[in-house]
Amino acid sequence: MKNEYTNQTKQHTVEELAHTAAKRVDIVKIQMVKDKSLLYKYRSIGCPNDGYQLMRQFLGDVDREYLVVLCLNTKNEPTNINCCHIGSINSSIAHPREIFKTAILSNSARIMVGHTHPSGNPEPSEADLVMTARLTEAGELLGINVIDHIILGDDDFVSLKAGGYL
Repeated sequence: MKNEYTNQTKQHTVEELAHTAAKRVDIVKIQMVKDKSLLYKYRSIGCPNDGYQLMRQFLGDVDREYLVVLCLNTKNEPTNINCCHIGSINSSIAHPREIFKTAILSNSARIMVGHTHPSGNPEPSEADLVMTARLTEAGELLGINVIDHIILGDDDFVSLKAGGYL
């Protein structure tokens, strides 16, 4: 018998088939649970500074790289914000699936991604630019537009959209 997915061929005898245990498959339910909420002073996100202010309010002062996703509806109103990855003092390696998980579960039309640079310097690294390109491509496939990637420094930020990288 040939497995169409692995291209491996295996002949099973009647005796093997009779003694093969069935595979139990778990039935799961995936849901989001609200942890808490915060009051945001504006109704929608209209510019990079709006996203920065909400992310800064959410994160406060952190001592390592935090990667957050801000989920938005079709009117650019925030529906939720989630910390999807915590890195070390100088790096954060996150996969697009981790970033888009919350966006998919909350039926987001678009997202704004942000992460901290604990060094205080918000200038984008080459890794930041590569990650942004990957996220944009993944978002196009999923139908979820990545509207910006904000890098948060000590008292300032860089918008990759405003910088022409997005």
